[in-house]
Amino acid sequence: MKSILKRQKYEEVIKNSKFISIIVPINSKEDIKEIITNLKIEYKNATHYCYAFKTINDKGCSDDKEPNKTAGMPILNAIESADLINILIVVIRYFGGIKLGPGGLIRAYSNAAKEVINKSTKIDLIEGYLVSISFPYSNEKEINYLLKNSIIKKKEYTDICTYTLETTKNILDNISNLVTINYSQKKIIPKLN
Repeated sequence: MKSILKRQKYEEVIKNSKFISIIVPINSKEDIKEIITNLKIEYKNATHYCYAFKTINDKGCSDDKEPNKTAGMPILNAIESADLINILIVVIRYFGGIKLGPGGLIRAYSNAAKEVINKSTKIDLIEGYLVSISFPYSNEKEINYLLKNSIIKKKEYTDICTYTLETTKNILDNISNLVTINYSQKKIIPKLN
């Protein structure tokens, strides 16, 4: 399984129409609405905000008032051809006054999606966990060492140390006798060494 490391952008002008493709890593379908709302603010007055997404459990697309299957499906096909998951590609179009026809639209949206994928840094994904752990300050140095191949999302210091992190089952097993696991949720995570 592969995804992308971070948001990336590609721009192209075809017959006076500007196509801006944005690729964004997502965790679920629920992330899409907020991302598109923010892109509509960032790229005001565009004619179309067409998109496709694929997660581990779901996929979908939208032509956003372009002719049926001329925008969303070509974007989704590009995602599937690249064998990516947990991503959203939005192709924003500013209409330039010249109609491209169905074939031209399919080529434009497909190319915009392929190019932004090509510009992106790919990462391997594995099955892992989102966890919250707590432990005494005296164990912090050892815990940090054992978590070197985990992604620490948040550290909180009160009377104890509390970390929120993404990690693998093996690492979780290695630290289980040193920490209290507050919660654990299965998740697809980036593979680190």
